[in-house]
Amino acid sequence: MNPCYTNTELFSVTSIIHENGLIFMAGDLLSFSLLCLSSIIIIVNPLGATLTYISLTENLEKPLKEQIIRDACTIALIILVVVGIAGTIILQVLGISLEAFRIAGGILLFGIGMEMVYAKTSRTKLTATEKYESRDNEDVAAMPLAIPMIAGPGAITTTIVLTNEATGMSMVAWLVIFASIGIAIAITYFMMKYADYIIRKIGQRQYRVINRLMGILLIAISVQFVITGLMVAFPVLGGS
Repeated sequence: MNPCYTNTELFSVTSIIHENGLIFMAGDLLSFSLLCLSSIIIIVNPLGATLTYISLTENLEKPLKEQIIRDACTIALIILVVVGIAGTIILQVLGISLEAFRIAGGILLFGIGMEMVYAKTSRTKLTATEKYESRDNEDVAAMPLAIPMIAGPGAITTTIVLTNEATGMSMVAWLVIFASIGIAIAITYFMMKYADYIIRKIGQRQYRVINRLMGILLIAISVQFVITGLMVAFPVLGGS
């Protein structure tokens, strides 16, 4: 015998399902937002970019320094936004699955995180040759500050993985990614702009401590990237 529901009861059941769905979606969006913001800020590493900026521009005039800051941040922002928009298309053209890219990206981020923990300048960020050549070049905004210091392989990889994660979510998830990129670049801009003040307050010891903590967080994020990639590529690992 089928149960009979009044209109009021049916409305109540529908409302509960609708509300639970919204709560679930809101919870997913909040977790995704925190992941985006933390991973992009950590991998961009505004403090590391600021210290590199100081070492490359110590003999330049203030107006030129300010121009370099604006150009570097603008170039890095454009690169990450373009990658975010066209990242999925690039993977499809190259015939690379998201799972493969997520696993490879996780391994790359793991290596960067380990170098941060051991207080080393990541080789994916800035090579010794790039740093040496840039000392005699006043136009350091594009290379090596914007690429690879701010928008390096790690930041590009993270952006592509996050945008692919957002594909099955609402448009808000995409806005969260681009907002996170904007926040990370804005933090980098202001830290470089007030680099002289920051360097007086933060010594090498404090920088190493902060860098190591960020490195540990990056390692955790990279491991999660790899685990997710493996579970999707090999469902048997997830018990499916």
